[in-house]
Amino acid sequence: MDNNSLSVEEILESKRLLKRKKRMLLAFTMPLLIFVFITFISPIATMLYRSVYHPTVSQLIPLSLAELSTWDEAGDQLPNSQALKQFAIELQGLSKERLSGKLAEEVNRLKPGSSSLIKSSARKLKKKSLEELQQSGDTLLLGYSKKWQDINLWRAVKRSGQAFTDSYYLTTFDLKRNPAGEIEQRDTQIYLKLYWKSLKIALIITFLTALLAYPLAYYLANAPSKIANRLMVLVLLPFWTSLLVRTTSWIAILQTNGVVNSTLQALGLIDEPFEMLYTQFATIIAMTHILLPFMILPLYSVMKNIDPSYFRAALSLGARPVPAFIKIYLPMTIPGVSAGALLVFIISIGYYITPAIVGGTEGQMISNIIAFHMQSSNNWELAAALGSLLLALIIALYWVYDRFVGVNNIKLG
Repeated sequence: MDNNSLSVEEILESKRLLKRKKRMLLAFTMPLLIFVFITFISPIATMLYRSVYHPTVSQLIPLSLAELSTWDEAGDQLPNSQALKQFAIELQGLSKERLSGKLAEEVNRLKPGSSSLIKSSARKLKKKSLEELQQSGDTLLLGYSKKWQDINLWRAVKRSGQAFTDSYYLTTFDLKRNPAGEIEQRDTQIYLKLYWKSLKIALIITFLTALLAYPLAYYLANAPSKIANRLMVLVLLPFWTSLLVRTTSWIAILQTNGVVNSTLQALGLIDEPFEMLYTQFATIIAMTHILLPFMILPLYSVMKNIDPSYFRAALSLGARPVPAFIKIYLPMTIPGVSAGALLVFIISIGYYITPAIVGGTEGQMISNIIAFHMQSSNNWELAAALGSLLLALIIALYWVYDRFVGVNNIKLG
């Protein structure tokens, strides 16, 4: 009886100890979880939310939008007089608060050319009294310009007032909604071309880094320790140098009177200098140099753990060096190649500093356009939609890598 009682007490005590360890583990990991939530998860969630939520117009003219909600925009009739009067009253209030320009900017995105109309009408309405607008605001508004009788303009006003919208994601695919609400292509095709261009540049950089890193990593993995350690210091040296310094140094190398052109002209190989700076070539060559260590290190870590006796055994059995390398050694390095390629590709497709400094207009990538909308045009919603699409692309690529190229899917041939 005592033995049974003692065993039960021991079990209960072990359970209490286990719970205590779990609480301690949670307490130790909680700061990290909070940090990840604040600095990683929360910004991404905010970006995704902001890409579809845009309440600016609904906050500027809420009463007008309430009147327009009963208007049939699919018809050929203007909104009723009460809706026009309410819009004139709220437009006057925005003019006094100096917010009419914000409304004009938002409506102009859906109806180009309406910005000046809204601003000029707001200035004229500012001089009118509230009683005049309540009585004949619709007549005054329509009398200022015939453009106010355009049904498409009022459709743009109503649609810009939707707090939740898919217009920014449509823009990222170079699409838009016509006055009838149907999806059609935009007149200018910008963003899809930029995405394809960014993908092309990222793939070229990934290929070049793999081509340069593979023989160097192979030599490092098979060289004597003394030589390998010295060379590894040179590989890691760029991490100790400012990214801005490494990028701007390429300006001195690639500019018209830079090192490359001056050397070629001094040797008599060219008569006129090449235009290399502020081109796509400059972006590729500079980013390849910067991202090369990210390909070397994964390759080196994998090659260092490969037993060289496999390759020697193939040679001793009569295999030629090149077929033996392709069939024996190369498949064993695929985890390093794929990991380095994924790392370089993901970093390069979202790179911003290097294309902005050495790429110019021709060498810019989608990240530069995202930065432009955040810093210059203040179109944060479009920037969030572009960033969300880029995030989805990276996640899809990572899924493809994990599904088809991951370590668990690699088979030695």
